Amino acid sequence: MAKIHPLPAAASQSTSSSSSFDDRQGGQAYTVWMKSLVFNGSGCTVYTPDGAVAFRVDNYSCRGGREVFFMDRAGNTVLRIRRKGLGMFRRWEVSRCTHDGGEEDEAMPWFSVRRAEKARASVRMHGGEGTCYRVDGCCARKSEYRVTGVDGAVVAEVSRKQTSAGVVLGEDVLSLTVGTEVDHLLVLGLVVVRGLMNRSL
Repeated sequence: MAKIHPLPAAASQSTSSSSSFDDRQGGQAYTVWMKSLVFNGSGCTVYTPDGAVAFRVDNYSCRGGREVFFMDRAGNTVLRIRRKGLGMFRRWEVSRCTHDGGEEDEAMPWFSVRRAEKARASVRMHGGEGTCYRVDGCCARKSEYRVTGVDGAVVAEVSRKQTSAGVVLGEDVLSLTVGTEVDHLLVLGLVVVRGLMNRSL
C-alpha cells in the first residue's frame, strides 16, 4: 500500500515535537487523522512515524455506529467495537479478532469502556474486576487527553500534532504517544472508542 499523509505539512515531517511524556517513556509515536480514507465517509486513519497507513476505521456514511471495525493496513479486522446499553448504562465492548485463514474472524472479548465522572472514561478488562485504565479528558471540545493506569501513571497521551518547526496542524490531526508498558492495540482501541463517544467518528 502506498504511503498516505493527512496533510502536506504533516508529510514533510516524520513526527510531532517530542512531548515530555515521550521523553520520559521512550514511547512509540503515531499520527491519528480523524478522517476516513473513503470519500465522504466517517472514520479515522492511523499512521506510523514514516507516514505509512497502519490502521483504519471506515464507517462510510454512518457516524457513531453501533458496531465499528478497526482494521489493519491489509483490511483485516483486528478489533470489533460494539455499543451497548442506553443512557448512563451505555458502554462500548471491544473484542480482539483473530484470523485462521477462513472467511470468518473469531472475536474474543477483550475490554469494555464506559463514561465516568469528571469527563473520564473507565476501562475494565474482560473477566477482570475493577477499573484497570482511565481516559482522562473525554470532553468533545478538547483534542488533548491521556490514558492512565490505576496508579495514575500516564501510559499514553494524545495532543494536537505539531511539526518540528512548531506549526500546529488541524484539530483532526493528532499525535498519539504510547508507552512501552502498555499494549498499543489497546490504546488505539481507546482512541477509537473516545471518538465514538463524542461522535467524531
